[in-house]
Amino acid sequence: MTVNQLTTDESAEAPAVTGEHADLLETLAKHRDFLRFTTRGLTDEQAGLRTTKSELCLGGLIKHVTAVERSWVDFILEGPSAMPDFTAMTEENFARRADSFRMLPGETLAGVLDAYAEVARRTEEVVAGLPDLNASWPLPKAPWFEGQPEWSARRVLLHILAETAQHAGHADIVREALDGAKTMG
Repeated sequence: MTVNQLTTDESAEAPAVTGEHADLLETLAKHRDFLRFTTRGLTDEQAGLRTTKSELCLGGLIKHVTAVERSWVDFILEGPSAMPDFTAMTEENFARRADSFRMLPGETLAGVLDAYAEVARRTEEVVAGLPDLNASWPLPKAPWFEGQPEWSARRVLLHILAETAQHAGHADIVREALDGAKTMG
């Protein structure tokens, strides 16, 4: 199966927001587009191929970014209870996390892209409804959060944006190694 459509509903209108909310959503949408664009014209099999020394594949990168965005938006709404205690993760937890970077049997590129589009719509709705980007929660327990007691909704959105941009760059390299196609240039 070849997926020629980047999302199932690219014509969906974004929430009518202005100011900083709109700037954050517009920038995030641009980097999501870069990431999705790396999968243009690929089959499910190609989306699951590792083309570099890393464990990364295009479908897995989109799955990972989808899960990250979903969990951080849950954090904006619910606080640290929406996320695990990362200091108590087991080998099984780490194995599940590693699976978020792979296309597993039965998964399709279209399904992965649909899930990403749904998470994007939810994020846009949540951000559009946020009265204050300064609203903060304590961070979940994790070794990498030491010294950072809390994050605001703004900081969480910047983190989602950075994660998306970073993995869009990874995806560009994975795609170029697959067949020479590039997102830009």
